[in-house]
Amino acid sequence: MSNSTLYDKVWDLHKVTLLPGGSTQLFIGLHLIHEVTSPQAFASLKDLGLTVRYPGRTVATVDHIVPTTNRQRPFADSLAEKMLSTLEDNCNKYGITLYGLGSGHQGIAHVIAPELGLSQPGMTIACGDSHTSTHGAFGAIAFGIGSSQVRDVLASQSLAMNKLKVCRIWVEGSLKTGVYAKDLILHVIRKLGVKSGVGYAYEFDGPAVMKLSMEERMTLCNMAIEGGARCGYVNPDNITFNYLKGRSMVHEGEAWNRAVLWWKSLASDPFAEFDNEVRFDADTIAPTVTWGITPGQSINIDQTIPTLEQVKLVEQPVAEEAYRYMGLLPGSPITNLPIDICFIGSCTNGRLSDLQTAADVVRGRKVAPHIKAFVVPGSEQVARAAQSKGLDLVFKAAGFEWREPGCSMCLAMNPDRLEGRQISASSSNRNFKGRQGSASGRTLLMSPAMVAAAAITGHIVDVRLLLN
Repeated sequence: MSNSTLYDKVWDLHKVTLLPGGSTQLFIGLHLIHEVTSPQAFASLKDLGLTVRYPGRTVATVDHIVPTTNRQRPFADSLAEKMLSTLEDNCNKYGITLYGLGSGHQGIAHVIAPELGLSQPGMTIACGDSHTSTHGAFGAIAFGIGSSQVRDVLASQSLAMNKLKVCRIWVEGSLKTGVYAKDLILHVIRKLGVKSGVGYAYEFDGPAVMKLSMEERMTLCNMAIEGGARCGYVNPDNITFNYLKGRSMVHEGEAWNRAVLWWKSLASDPFAEFDNEVRFDADTIAPTVTWGITPGQSINIDQTIPTLEQVKLVEQPVAEEAYRYMGLLPGSPITNLPIDICFIGSCTNGRLSDLQTAADVVRGRKVAPHIKAFVVPGSEQVARAAQSKGLDLVFKAAGFEWREPGCSMCLAMNPDRLEGRQISASSSNRNFKGRQGSASGRTLLMSPAMVAAAAITGHIVDVRLLLN
């Protein structure tokens, strides 16, 4: 088993006791909740006569179901309105902080917690959302949980869990111009597969990883779950500390200095032992696009869709299903594939730097006539920051719609949905069948810059051709 890794250290610090069945009762330092997976948990608390044990360790926001155009209450969708009002009532009842619409900090849970400074090194973080792995970018153990576990954390501030193995993903070199963290994680998932991480935590390390900004590291950890891992993390360093310094929920003065010293001690030791290790070279990675129905079915922009003979035997049934569903021919290029919808946003790529890289592509250009393109900031704070830089005006001038913060078309639990067989160029994290709201709609995952390039040209194109 792994030894002296950050995962081992944080696990041991939060271990309450070893349970009779062999699992560990693990203390949860930060619990994030939203309107979708919390109603059942609160109802169960009421049925069991329980209360919220430590309301100060739970923070709520609304993200999945909020409209990104008209947010006037009550919502036109009565179910969405009911979910939000239920969350508001429960937060009021139990004294839980809620960052609601218009609070100045409403947004996607995995965007607002980092920007507030709630996500910090050495923490255990849980949320009823699989992409909670995002917060591992800070050197935390962060994982998604189900509604029954949301109830357990509310009631006891702990979970019964089995310890994971640790796989170090080491990345040499540097990402080239036009290649981003989204391309890196899609490349890793393609090479390792969507199930290789089952039973593991991924530690992302190496020169290429440690050069990434915090927002890029969040993109990397966000999609660790798409490779089968329960969580992904990056060891904290000066980039981490510089991001956190001065944020509202972070210590100041001497307390800050003590925190930094402790955070540094949590990084995996030079002699740490891992259960597995895989190495990649960032210099070889190009802009990457998914062509199928799993995040593992992707290719470099200059490659062709693999033929069945080029796919591993065990993956051939899914490849055949993807050919049929996507309507794409094996052996054909992905470039010049016409697109209908272009979506920039989500917990994967809805942060300020994501919007900036996309704006750099569209500035001075126009969206292709047949394209519907829109930008959804990950939070109200991201929206304000982007507007202060004039990014909203850049997008609007190009023909993009500038929307209100939320999850939007990432999972279509709101009015933003594909229709029929539309094809979406999306900066989100999943390209499953029906993921973006249409049972026959098709999703191609890529970086925000690549989505922007597709919006301008009307088809999939190598963004490097549009960069100066």
